[in-house]
Amino acid sequence: MYFGKRIKELREERELLQRQLAASLEIDTPMYSKIERGDRRAKREHVLKLAELLDTDPNELLMLWLAGQVYEIIKDEELGLRAIDYIKESSILSSKSGKL
Repeated sequence: MYFGKRIKELREERELLQRQLAASLEIDTPMYSKIERGDRRAKREHVLKLAELLDTDPNELLMLWLAGQVYEIIKDEELGLRAIDYIKESSILSSKSGKL
């Protein structure tokens, strides 16, 4: 969702066509279009390649990509947001990454 919107913004800012990025990713243009619309998920290697092609921070795109994956998993779960809060407060994760 947010990942697709962001890569579309970056692509348009750089005046690139979907078919140009699709060719660089070795996928067809309709598939790339679905990624931008959020109808299809990109592969991790595509995210990294897009960051390079769009000359942007790979961590930003990876974060948006991962957030989209997490959302897809929890969107229909009644306790999804509480699970996210639990992860944020978990001492296990905060001690491993020093973040959250």
